Amino acid sequence: MSIKLTYANGRGKAEIIRIILAEAGLEYTEEYLTSKEQWEDLKKSGKLIYNQVPLLEIDGLELVQTGAIVRYLARKYNMYGSNDQEAVKVDMYYEGSRDFYAVFLAMVFTDENECLKKAKEVMVPKYFPVYEKILKSCTTKYLVGDSISIADLGLLECLLAVEEFLGMELIDSYPKLKEYYLKLKALDRISTFLKGPHRKKRNTEEYVAEVRKVLF
Repeated sequence: MSIKLTYANGRGKAEIIRIILAEAGLEYTEEYLTSKEQWEDLKKSGKLIYNQVPLLEIDGLELVQTGAIVRYLARKYNMYGSNDQEAVKVDMYYEGSRDFYAVFLAMVFTDENECLKKAKEVMVPKYFPVYEKILKSCTTKYLVGDSISIADLGLLECLLAVEEFLGMELIDSYPKLKEYYLKLKALDRISTFLKGPHRKKRNTEEYVAEVRKVLF
């Protein structure tokens, strides 16, 4: 059965879904919201129970809410730990990455320079030492257990944003985190995704204007 992701043609709240789909080795199509009429038709279709995107159509389901989508994929494709104790650690580390990444999501609707200033001066000093400490205590190459989880992919999204917007030197200060990041980026499916068409480019003024026009 085909898989379809509906969102704007940008990263936003859908990029973590794209990363997980890539690591799961799943093929999927994307529908981009580019007009107000298209958006209104989608809302009238009944597929969006909260009138929000992203929307992932998979296994005969119409899934909304990014967290719910992420956990559905994580459970189905073995990215949620091997037991309850591991699963709750995955949740804690993943949710931490969402708090961190929120500052990058905000760049679409607020001043980009202010967001990046907060990322550099507040978020990096708060979160990077935590993940550095976790990685120092790990006996495998992943945050939890011996296989990749959404905790890893959530942190990967944060690290990609820091490198792109703030520079690799911020990551260089945390040796375990740097080593971990470079290994994650080099994984076959992740590397292919980052070079492929499903990886969205950083926001442009045109993209931000389109999102505002279509969704608001």
